[in-house]
Amino acid sequence: MADVILEVKNLTKHFKTKRGLLHAVDGVSFTLERGKTLGLVGESGCGKSTTGRTILRLIEPTAGETIFEGTDVNKLNASQLRHARKDMQLIFQDPYSSLDPRKTVSQIIAEPLQANKIFKTKEEIEARVEELMATVGLAPRLFNTYPHELDGGRRQRIGIARALAMDPKFIICDEPVSALDVSIQAQILNLLKELQEERGLSYIFITHDLSVVNHFSDDIAVMYLGKIVEKAPSEELFANPVHPYTQALLSAIPVPEIGEKRERIIIKGEITSPINPPDECRFYKRCNYACDKCKSLPELQEIKPGHFVACHRIGEI
Repeated sequence: MADVILEVKNLTKHFKTKRGLLHAVDGVSFTLERGKTLGLVGESGCGKSTTGRTILRLIEPTAGETIFEGTDVNKLNASQLRHARKDMQLIFQDPYSSLDPRKTVSQIIAEPLQANKIFKTKEEIEARVEELMATVGLAPRLFNTYPHELDGGRRQRIGIARALAMDPKFIICDEPVSALDVSIQAQILNLLKELQEERGLSYIFITHDLSVVNHFSDDIAVMYLGKIVEKAPSEELFANPVHPYTQALLSAIPVPEIGEKRERIIIKGEITSPINPPDECRFYKRCNYACDKCKSLPELQEIKPGHFVACHRIGEI
């Protein structure tokens, strides 16, 4: 039986607005095996980042369960949550705005060690910081530099070192390479992969870049307007996309071979408002295959081992 480190059940986050309830995350469920990577993909505004932050309770959930190593994170009090967060960390999207500009590299990395009182002496903290800097490829000469003096790749390495400071078991990577140059993206992705292999880390990798997630993730979940519409092993999803939205996303990936063409699926129609959405398929107004039964919400169905799809017209399209 698979060793599941994280189980998310019906996770929901609604925000109150003047016009009604904004359904940012709406009944999301999935599991993550220890030492594996789940890619969470979808266009901007689909609820990917909100899902990640709600799992860590940086945003309080409206409903649902987040079971980490057998414990429901949503039921922990402040003291218990503080302790649990040593094992659950986050790498932010923007490697500049997520770092305190008034602190040096060493002070930023040392902050979680000091907050959790891991070491008693300054020398022990400095030794641990130097070890973490070496782990993520930051030169010792950068010990007393400030974030604004560094490029995006080094700033993101600082964020990774800070996330590793408490020796976590699980890390949410919230679009960690989207703000970086392509050559730097490859370096950061390789670093994250090496750290996973060395430390047995489990990742949720949030991104809108399908070409990146294909090579980095074991499983991929596709989100659309707060709901997961398809989830499958990476190779299976790319070889056999079933949901019309997934098919459209994959058709937009550039083909690197000269002369080779991929038929582009253009999504038309009006996007359903996430505020008080109707009880119908969220993709209904933009789907080329929509029919009357799509006016009710589809449930995720397992169409083959590990491959789940939420669509009323499975097998017809």
